[in-house]
Amino acid sequence: MREAISARTVAFIVAGVIFMQLLDGAIITTSLPVMAQELGVPTLSMSIGVTSYLLSAAIFMPMSSWLADRFGPVRVFLGAIAIFTVASLACGLAQDLPQFVMARIVQGIGGAFMVPVGRAIVLDRASKDEVIHVLAAMIWPALAAPVLGPVLGGAITTYFSWRYNFLLNLPLGLVGFSLVLLLVPDHGRGQPRPFDWQGFLLSAAGLGTLLVGLELFVQGSAHPWLPLGMAVLGVVGSVAAIRHLMSTPTPLLSLEPFRIPTFSRSTISGGSYMRMAVDAMPFLLPLLLQVGLGYDPLQAGSLMLAYFIGNMAMKSVTTPILRRFGFRGVLILNGAISALLIAACAALVPFVPIWAIVALLAFSGLSRSMEFTALSSVAFADIDGARRGVASTLISIVQQMTMVLAVAVATLALKLSQWFRGGDAMTLFDLQVAVGLMALFACASTILLFRLPRDAGDEIAGRSVPAGSKVRS
Repeated sequence: MREAISARTVAFIVAGVIFMQLLDGAIITTSLPVMAQELGVPTLSMSIGVTSYLLSAAIFMPMSSWLADRFGPVRVFLGAIAIFTVASLACGLAQDLPQFVMARIVQGIGGAFMVPVGRAIVLDRASKDEVIHVLAAMIWPALAAPVLGPVLGGAITTYFSWRYNFLLNLPLGLVGFSLVLLLVPDHGRGQPRPFDWQGFLLSAAGLGTLLVGLELFVQGSAHPWLPLGMAVLGVVGSVAAIRHLMSTPTPLLSLEPFRIPTFSRSTISGGSYMRMAVDAMPFLLPLLLQVGLGYDPLQAGSLMLAYFIGNMAMKSVTTPILRRFGFRGVLILNGAISALLIAACAALVPFVPIWAIVALLAFSGLSRSMEFTALSSVAFADIDGARRGVASTLISIVQQMTMVLAVAVATLALKLSQWFRGGDAMTLFDLQVAVGLMALFACASTILLFRLPRDAGDEIAGRSVPAGSKVRS
């Protein structure tokens, strides 16, 4: 039975587990004030619960590929689920802040391996013509969790207890662990290699310091120069790590996939700008609706559901559209549409009728889903089976960085706008500036994606590829 399971079924099982992890990260934000009150600490102190998770995940994520090769990806994935679930129980039972922080650190270790190893498991079982289908199935957690998390977390905290936000992971983790154990076949280990301690220490120091610096800036540090100093040190450490990984014969994490145009251009250059634009919107839109347009939290949360519905509605037509028009054409046209829709959000004012806002958010969700799926799929178009695990880890690291950087840049835009106009409180104008900046990022992404080869991803999209027509630049 285990050997007969399809790649798409494996994708849905893995996606369900990853949804648990991503939902946990999104659900905590609305609960911080209540948690602080119950644990007897200032609300600002609770931000360490977010930072400690990010730091732990950043330190251990580069190990994902090495661990999967050493012990087998399914074993590592099961271990990650177990660690994350047990740590969630510890979070829910924490009686003071130190206990909670320690539990979040352990939870971050499990979370670090879930997405890269889970995606590698799915891709290992997918043929070329299944790549779009399985990655489309795995995209929905990243689309749904940031939108549903704050709404669900607020409801659970208000009507039950913040502890159930974490205890909810127990049944989810148990079901996910059981399904993977019973249904997902273990295809064995990869090629074990020596552990690169220098690469691990350099990448841990660089990524960890950079992410914490950005997160401290977003949360608001009492010492303004501390986030900047940590971010600069993080960049220096990351550059040192990259130099080491490129020069050592057995790196902790090979950077070879970045030499492939479809991977690098959809992940680093054009892809990173678009990811920043769309990752910032779940942070900016609730502020725009509440602070800028005057809706209460419940109304704003209900309107955000239109964004989520748009995300999900696109799933059924993504593959036919990519097969008909190709990745390059879809990414460029849809990227331009995404930029226009984000710009339209920046133009919202209080007298805009609610039906128009719902329509705008729904269409924005449709466009966001299309762009995310296309970028995630074309990245693996020219990655062979042996390098899919490494490529999955690299994408996870880049996505983690762009997600935090997106919120940091949006926060900086809000603060600079307030400073230039000499205001003490955030206004609609400040939010329009920040959202408008995200529209410019989407425009930049669209322009950079013109550099994709015309036949990029044609093979995995199932399009006819004439012999000798494959061109890579």
